[in-house]
Amino acid sequence: MSHRQYSFQNTNIEKLNARLLSIALAKDEKDWQSVLHTHHFTEIFFVVNGEGNFLFHDETHHIKAGDLVIVPPYMEHTEQSIKGMPLEYYVIGVDGVSFQPADEKTCVQVFCNFNNKSLIEDLLSQMLYEVRNSSYGSDKICQNLLEILILRIARHQHVIPVPLTSTYMTKECARIKEYLDIHYSEQITLDTLTELTHMNKYYMAHSFAKYTGQSPIQYLNQRRMEAACTLLTDTDHSISSVSSSVGFSSQSYFTQAFRKKYGITPIKYRQLHAQSGSEEYP
Repeated sequence: MSHRQYSFQNTNIEKLNARLLSIALAKDEKDWQSVLHTHHFTEIFFVVNGEGNFLFHDETHHIKAGDLVIVPPYMEHTEQSIKGMPLEYYVIGVDGVSFQPADEKTCVQVFCNFNNKSLIEDLLSQMLYEVRNSSYGSDKICQNLLEILILRIARHQHVIPVPLTSTYMTKECARIKEYLDIHYSEQITLDTLTELTHMNKYYMAHSFAKYTGQSPIQYLNQRRMEAACTLLTDTDHSISSVSSSVGFSSQSYFTQAFRKKYGITPIKYRQLHAQSGSEEYP
């Protein structure tokens, strides 16, 4: 009889303060409307069967069995099945943690495919079983299974699980984001947002950047540019009209900002998009 003993080498991993908020196994049966939405927590979405698309505000990803998607807090998203191939998936809500690439400082959405689908599916099914059949130690078992899941994702995708700060601040930042999404065409300053949240101006700007990777004004300009691109491609409004419709104080400033972001003028963007009819342009 052969016998070989293995020793573990301890890994210096920061304690995870992740907490399981919810878990569900769902199937798309066309009984609800797929619309963009957000959560105040991190969402982990794992496809068991079917095929479809995972949509964010400005991008779409094809998904299939074995695909896992991580959505940071307050990022707009939804999923849609391909006709005849309804998505069946696990979805869990996790508080206190999100993920970022090792070489970046902001949390991002993560896409990965596990060829060994059962590796992840088994963890999730055990978590669901414990939640459905709550008994002695179920919460501890779920917590340990969640930490195993997080570590497997981190190992597979070379991302770092990072702690998220207080829910209170997250909600304040979400309120700012929602306000900017709706009122981007209006004249907005940091003072406007300070009055909205009753927070110190500089603390508010720093906190918003921590959660979104952008300052409030950078995010505002991004929303204005996205709206401008839609008007340039879908309407025949003049450049001046487009500029004022999305909140710029002057056409010249709008043209300057547009060229800085996209490398071409609004007029050239409209012309190129009309010629190609296509998705080559933002």
